[in-house]
Amino acid sequence: MKSPSVGLAVLLAVGARFGLAYQDTPWCSPLKVKHGYASCRNPHGGYYKNALGTKCDIRCQKGYELHGPQELICQSDKRWSGKVVCKQKRCPILSMPPNGGFKCIDGAYFNSRCEYYCSPGYQLKGDRIVQCMDNKVWSGRPASCVDTEPPRIQCPSIKEKTAEPNKLTARVFWETPEGRDTADGILTDVILKGLPPGSHFSEGDHKIQYTVFDRAGNKGTCKFLIKVKVRRCGKLNAPDNGYIKCSGDGDNYGATCEFSCIGGYDMQGSPARVCQFNSGWSGTEPTCTPMNINVGVRTAAALLDQFYEKRRLLIISTPTAANYFYRLQLGMLQPAQCGLDLRHITVIELVGVYPSLLGRIGLRLMPPALALQVRLLLRIPHYNFNIVVVDKHGVDKERYPFPATPAELFTLIDTFPLRKEDIKLQAESGQSCP
Repeated sequence: MKSPSVGLAVLLAVGARFGLAYQDTPWCSPLKVKHGYASCRNPHGGYYKNALGTKCDIRCQKGYELHGPQELICQSDKRWSGKVVCKQKRCPILSMPPNGGFKCIDGAYFNSRCEYYCSPGYQLKGDRIVQCMDNKVWSGRPASCVDTEPPRIQCPSIKEKTAEPNKLTARVFWETPEGRDTADGILTDVILKGLPPGSHFSEGDHKIQYTVFDRAGNKGTCKFLIKVKVRRCGKLNAPDNGYIKCSGDGDNYGATCEFSCIGGYDMQGSPARVCQFNSGWSGTEPTCTPMNINVGVRTAAALLDQFYEKRRLLIISTPTAANYFYRLQLGMLQPAQCGLDLRHITVIELVGVYPSLLGRIGLRLMPPALALQVRLLLRIPHYNFNIVVVDKHGVDKERYPFPATPAELFTLIDTFPLRKEDIKLQAESGQSCP
């Protein structure tokens, strides 16, 4: 192997042959740029690229950037004018997305690829993969992790409840459902649509809805039904010539219906019936039959007792059937029969003077002795026209020595305490005179 001095001598000889003065010319070390290259220019021309005065332009490979001067000169001290390094280009460090992260190949250097991922319950928004470009900028948009999944909430199953006796509502309880967020587990609000647990619910179906929200504004909803049943026996009707008054809704379990007859009618059957658990009514169906007036009693008191709390009495007394006031009174009462019936008024006529005295209740004739007792009991004069009004309690309320118009009589009777209850019942049942 040849020594360096021999090689140098050979090179100088070749240079002298071509007329070049390289004797004692300083030489720089060979220029090598890792991950780059140098483009050199010898001032004397020729092959040598590191002779005195040689200038080299430095360039780096793609993905690398130059650190140092772009041009180097071989100096007389056999050293290059500077130092250069091609360093791999690097993009800014990516920030870690909340509720997620990323994985990179080759970190943040040129051509590195980073892939984003999100924690369970979050969805990726932006570019899933970004790459470090030659201009040291990441391609695409850095991704973020957003909560797009609604929270979960489980409602109870359908609730069925039966109303208690004599009630039309049922009180229903349930456990308030708890929501669960699929992301960070934090719920911001719970909204109830409908009545809260422990409320009284009426008969029928009721929709209950719960809605929960998470911090991202996503909502989850669940719904369930509350069904309230009322045991019913079916509506009862008032008997003909009678009234009905019921508690509750009239036919619900525990409701009681009470029956009464209009004046002049007697109750047959159960005066009250109760709706039972088996959806059937207790007792028997009531009927109102015409009042059977017994004119064969021995005393006036026994006769009047038959009307107690049932009928009001309008007793017309006259000494003779030819009496003008008597005829006028009958003429005025005849077209007012509906008003008399509506006010439960029974007309008793006492005509003549004992022993020719005649008593009449509708079509029933009273014995003269009984008619006389009525006059004596109520202290009605024998020889003058008189009208006596008696209420349902047998109290003598008013007397007229002359004929009274139906309007006068009705105005008076409508002030009686029991009459006010009659008016209410008749209005409810739709009873009225044309």
